[in-house]
Amino acid sequence: MKRIILAAITLALLTGGCKVFKSSKKSEAAPKTETAAETKVFSVPAPKQAVRKNPTSDVMYETADQGVPSDSKPVSARSEKFTMSTEDQAAYGNKNFFVIVGSFSSNENANKFKQDLTKQGFKPIILHSETGNFRVCVDTFTDEAAARSRVQKIRTEFPKYADSWLLIKK
Repeated sequence: MKRIILAAITLALLTGGCKVFKSSKKSEAAPKTETAAETKVFSVPAPKQAVRKNPTSDVMYETADQGVPSDSKPVSARSEKFTMSTEDQAAYGNKNFFVIVGSFSSNENANKFKQDLTKQGFKPIILHSETGNFRVCVDTFTDEAAARSRVQKIRTEFPKYADSWLLIKK
């Protein structure tokens, strides 16, 4: 008998707290009337893309008046410390901007890629980054604008190198 009473009390508590069994007095009392409200539309202007001077490590945007199509992908730039071979250091040590088309974790893979690029007419060099990666560079510059222009040119002439980017010497 105690079990039946306990089950009835438990059932009453469960059904009393459940929304399904509660009646909504507001909906039964008065029907809702719809009022016509004017819809407000907000528009936000698109942010302007600006070219920053002296970048450190971010994505830079080119503008159309610099000879780069406005629909092109922005040139990514990173600033790193790196080392290069002694003969490359003598030839390119005074340059600050390097066009990178490949990055590898092993020197062997970087050298294979360098050979492929040489067959395509490039004069690649390998840079050993502070992060441990071997960066394959196809061109070096002292002027950042010229380097960015070269990255865009490589991307259009060689679609397979569309992910090329700019390395800035730290």
